[in-house]
Amino acid sequence: MERLLKSELNLTDVKLHGGGGGGCINQGVGYMTDMGHLFVKHNAKKGARLMFDGEYESLCALQDTNTIRVPKAMKVFDNPKGGAVLVMEFLDMTGSNRYSTQLGENIARLHLHNEEQEKKSKLKETSVHKAEGEVNSYVDKFGFHCTTCCGFIPQDNSWHPDWVTFFSRKLQQQLDLVQKDYHDSEARDLWSQLQRKIPAYFKDIEVRPSLLHGDLHARNIAEINAEPVIFDPYSFYGHHEFELAIGSLFGGFDSDFFTAYHSLIPMSLGFSERQELYKLFNCLNHWNHFGGGYRGQSVSIMRNLLHK
Repeated sequence: MERLLKSELNLTDVKLHGGGGGGCINQGVGYMTDMGHLFVKHNAKKGARLMFDGEYESLCALQDTNTIRVPKAMKVFDNPKGGAVLVMEFLDMTGSNRYSTQLGENIARLHLHNEEQEKKSKLKETSVHKAEGEVNSYVDKFGFHCTTCCGFIPQDNSWHPDWVTFFSRKLQQQLDLVQKDYHDSEARDLWSQLQRKIPAYFKDIEVRPSLLHGDLHARNIAEINAEPVIFDPYSFYGHHEFELAIGSLFGGFDSDFFTAYHSLIPMSLGFSERQELYKLFNCLNHWNHFGGGYRGQSVSIMRNLLHK
């Protein structure tokens, strides 16, 4: 790996330095180099390049909002021995929840960033000082400019103007994978009923695109230099409430987080029911990644949603 890093990044000095990591799918290790302290994630599987390209673009998009700390992404390249490599800055992170309030505020500002861009673009449209050819950075659809992977599953991020259609497509993909591997007739029948009911959960609200981390839970949150940091994203523009479900399901958010978050983005009518719908996506995704241990939770959520 040292020789490959020297070649790809035009480095002279590369020495192993720092602990491993990379999550439950990838491997990662730190290196001290003449470019500074780097963290290198690698995966030998065939789809690694697609996954790392998506993570690279996600980190860049999150960093560009200037709302929350993320590791600076540097480069993605193929590994001649198989798979791919993602290089980013090394952050000496610690895990705790001392800054839950700040995390809640920062995530809310991240979710509000696209709306702020819309306001700025409207001001520029009416301003005589608007620069010729200036690019409007507001995003008015749901999706992302490239494929991102939730775990190892590539997500269809094709742009769509309607959130219900976009999210239903995400759920359908997960159910299709469940049927492919498990042929679960109960899950299939429950989904055939639930998908017709999904629009009703959104009838009283307007959903606007927010840039999301996508997989924000305890293992993807840490702290550094008295501020929270998030990592391992699979970003897309979606409903801001989607971001909160996996943390509620698998840990990561305490009451201080939610108080701070909702002070900037108040709860909308039907929030609790939609959280169950978003938890369903995450349970199905875990079923597809880790096996039938998540079947019961997935089926239970569908049953409960149908009886509400």
